[in-house]
Amino acid sequence: MANERVTEIVERLALPIAEHAGVELVEVEYKKEGANWFLRVFIDKPGGVDIDDCSRVSEQLSDALDVADPIATSYFLEVSSPGAERPLKKLADFERALGERIHIRLYEPFDGHKAFEGVLLRCDGTSLEMEYAEKSVQRHVCLPLDKIAAARLSVWT
Repeated sequence: MANERVTEIVERLALPIAEHAGVELVEVEYKKEGANWFLRVFIDKPGGVDIDDCSRVSEQLSDALDVADPIATSYFLEVSSPGAERPLKKLADFERALGERIHIRLYEPFDGHKAFEGVLLRCDGTSLEMEYAEKSVQRHVCLPLDKIAAARLSVWT
């Protein structure tokens, strides 16, 4: 799909810019909302990013995008923090989230559930183990990473 190609190109452009700025490139998203296209670049660092981090990355990435010109249509560039419910995509993301509350959505049901929310206990690169509550009973589940459609940190509710 063309949108996947755009995000891959933008990731390659944004990664050295983010590293030079001392931040982590978390995710690149390119999607249409209403009549407009949005290119969203999410960055983070320990302690969180501030407006100066976002501005610095945005300006440098905008210049790089002008030169590479990978997007044929007009779009809005947004550089921001991934927020409190940061996505978990890479092994390093899961390792950093050990002991944290996470939300997992699966491609297909596992033990009768298509989603789990609980505390991440372990991740070895092929599977993860988490503890979750089901009707006030604490349970453990081990899920293969290749069965996970989406994962993110979860704010306690």
